[in-house]
Amino acid sequence: MTHPPISARALPAAAPSEMDVDARGIARFVDALDAHPGIEPHSLMVLRGGRTVAEGWWAPYGPDRVHLLYSLSKSFAATAAGLAYGDGLLDLDAPVVSYFPEFADDITDPRSRGILVRHIAAMASGHLEEQIVVAHRTDRVEPVRGFLLNPPERDPGTVFTYNQPNTYTLAAIVSKVTGRHIDDYLRERLYGPLGIGEALWTEQTPGRVMGFSGLHTATDAIARLGQLYLNGGVWQGERLLSESWVREATRCQVETDRRSPAPDESPDWQLGYGFQFWMGRHGFRGDGAYGQFCLVLPERDAVVAITAATEQMQDLLDAAWEHLLPALGAKGTPEADSELADRLGELALPPVTGAAAPRGGAHAWTSAPFTPAAQEEPAAGASLATGPDGTWTLTLVEPSGARLAVPLGVGGWAVTEGTADAPPVAAGAAWDTDGAVLRAAVQFLETPHRLDTVLTLEDRRLSTSWSTVPLRRASLLDQRAPR
Repeated sequence: MTHPPISARALPAAAPSEMDVDARGIARFVDALDAHPGIEPHSLMVLRGGRTVAEGWWAPYGPDRVHLLYSLSKSFAATAAGLAYGDGLLDLDAPVVSYFPEFADDITDPRSRGILVRHIAAMASGHLEEQIVVAHRTDRVEPVRGFLLNPPERDPGTVFTYNQPNTYTLAAIVSKVTGRHIDDYLRERLYGPLGIGEALWTEQTPGRVMGFSGLHTATDAIARLGQLYLNGGVWQGERLLSESWVREATRCQVETDRRSPAPDESPDWQLGYGFQFWMGRHGFRGDGAYGQFCLVLPERDAVVAITAATEQMQDLLDAAWEHLLPALGAKGTPEADSELADRLGELALPPVTGAAAPRGGAHAWTSAPFTPAAQEEPAAGASLATGPDGTWTLTLVEPSGARLAVPLGVGGWAVTEGTADAPPVAAGAAWDTDGAVLRAAVQFLETPHRLDTVLTLEDRRLSTSWSTVPLRRASLLDQRAPR
């Protein structure tokens, strides 16, 4: 089937009250995110009845910017498996090893040979611990082989463990049975039909995406994926996923409360796991580290897409259930719709506050570099420079010697688009009241990460720390989508 150009196919929109959504509840949810000291929201989209009723991005983030999804990538990888399943290329009840005959003779343990495709789709391979490091240590060239060479401690299908090689292996099988790079397969079979624009996936090994993480795409893509599953696998009258796949993917395949140290502190992670989707107190969801969410709420005919930077993911969900959920299916008013639209149009991350001018003038700050007081910091050095127009540029030096030059917005955000050598960033800065300490925040705009930087004039000391620590690559220049 031929699909129209992606850019010509925006999601249909409606005012909240037209879709029985109380805009005041959405506004209260936004207020709760802004007020929470541990949540940095980046974007929000709310769909009901297949129509966008609210959307907003906290500047300097924006609708056309891709965002690292971390483990929300798993739901996209599972969807690729669902497409292959619908094509008759993937058998959920086939042993995983049957898809890798080239090293099948090496896999002799009965439990390893008994791991089925449905088990890895449900994080139920039988292992009791995360296997990603072990798999790579066992076989640096073929992580699937390394994974299967380490037998599970329990029978496959009987126990849940969040285990990255499960998803990596599932994605590798999709590439095997389709004979294509999974990104190309998804572009034809998912991204194109859904109208998803840019989607860029980090490769774990040459020719194979990570699967369990590494996908960078826009908030709009998260919303479209959720709507596809809410529709039972149908998109605009065209069936993309089989009914049986959607049913199996979005129901509890395995219980998840085993060995939980504090189930009362994370109730939305204790209710079971499907095929790379979590079951929740309301509906089901895909989620990723630091607050990347695709919430699918069949009982409210709604989808909520969120990107953020937070370690308090349960707090974010609690706020959604408290404020957003009751608004879905409630009577609204045009006046509340208008107020919400104004509120969403003004969303912005707070700038770094303080004095706009330093003590000692520009020369005092630009005459020599700054060095870290402690080792093992993200940056091994920094320097400041000023331009003819009085603008400031912070240059961060990595331990490797690589440099990242970042124009600073004093009292606001200065956005610098990415180049072949540097990621897109937004940076803000201000001095303390006596002008002796500069505080800067560098937002890596394709990720949930911010680097907080402090320069002290008196001892020319540098301090850098991540607000949320990158889970894979800590290099500053690597905080970007893989182009």
